[in-house]
Amino acid sequence: MKNTVNLTLIGYGEVGRIFARDFLARGDTRVSAYDLKFDGPDGEALKEKARAAGVTPAANPVEAAANADIVISAVTASSALSVAEQAATYLKPGQIFFDINSASPGTKTKAAKAVSACGARYVEGAVMAPVPGPDLKVPILAGGPEAEAASVLLNELGMNVKPVTTEPGRASAMKLCRSIMIKGIEALIVDCAAASDKWGVQDEVFASLNASFPGTDFADLAKYMAQRVNEHGVRRAAEMREAAMMLDDLGMDGSLSRAVADAQDRGAGKAGT
Repeated sequence: MKNTVNLTLIGYGEVGRIFARDFLARGDTRVSAYDLKFDGPDGEALKEKARAAGVTPAANPVEAAANADIVISAVTASSALSVAEQAATYLKPGQIFFDINSASPGTKTKAAKAVSACGARYVEGAVMAPVPGPDLKVPILAGGPEAEAASVLLNELGMNVKPVTTEPGRASAMKLCRSIMIKGIEALIVDCAAASDKWGVQDEVFASLNASFPGTDFADLAKYMAQRVNEHGVRRAAEMREAAMMLDDLGMDGSLSRAVADAQDRGAGKAGT
């Protein structure tokens, strides 16, 4: 008989709900959660939905993590460091703190220092694809001194975690450097498609691009990327601002990444317009 693993989610948004559902489906886990929205006007309704899903909602992070083997931080990038610093005041030695937020390498490094100082095991996670779809199996790069050992435990629970470095921040650097390219291309293609459509020259422009990049259907790509920006632009913009912060920390110019973030924000919610 398998031992039951106690998991805590700090942040019970889309990612938290998906992970909780998949963990609980295994039958060998207990899941507790805390989210700031639990304290808001819709808090009781949200907590009731959590209970209906088999999750134990907590009154605060301390209560949520009290008996946890693994604490997963799935909040916004802007809250990642404050959540880690707060966790350092209540985590117990040996508990795993898995930080999967899309924050800058500098933020992850500071978070690792805070959590490690209390004796807990900090593991950086860089989520490499949208979670809906692959769900718990979404590819995640892990970093930090505890990454390899923690990845074994997490993968036994159904996750898809690959340890890539012992240096906190490095896994997020891999993700954000890639994001500069991917999110930048999205922003460029969306603007290209919109401008060429207004001029009535889209067929000619896409034909020229197809000739320059054989094997790529730019008409289909433009539709696909516009849909991605429409659905996830706000989150992707936040990620690009973290990329800009990374560039700033390196002494580079983050203005292009901030411009891409602004473009992602503009495209959010505009499919079909």
